[in-house]
Amino acid sequence: MAYGEIEVEAIPGMRVAELTSTAAGFDPEHVGPVVRPLFGELMARLARDGIEPAGPAVAYYERTPAGDDVVVHAAVPVPDSARSSTDFAVLDLPRIPRAATLEYRGPMDDVLPAWRSVEQWIEANGYRADGPARERYVVYSDDPAHRVTELQQPVTRA
Repeated sequence: MAYGEIEVEAIPGMRVAELTSTAAGFDPEHVGPVVRPLFGELMARLARDGIEPAGPAVAYYERTPAGDDVVVHAAVPVPDSARSSTDFAVLDLPRIPRAATLEYRGPMDDVLPAWRSVEQWIEANGYRADGPARERYVVYSDDPAHRVTELQQPVTRA
């Protein structure tokens, strides 16, 4: 696993199709078994409806109101003309004016140290997290060691 330098940049908004479910926490052992089948099912439903993905997949995570569980969103960019189906949502993810981003290379089961480095960088550089974190899967490979994921944490000045 390897990652580069953390940068602050704007993330464009995008129209996505998505499925959601709940995980017991943010750790990969909780999220992985939820997000992987969601993406598989979403891709099957898009293919069934003849909708071609318009870019790399994105996952984002939100704490539930109780604070223990995590709502997992598995999303795929779709053309602006795409509309919701009876069994998946189509929505517009907002533009993020400022996000701390980090390119992570390696299996998602080992991503926690990379996320921790983003969190530490945010605090050390006078920012605070401001919204749900996203993962953009830039390169997907059958070999997890060759995967490239951009970690995106919205931030504001503290």
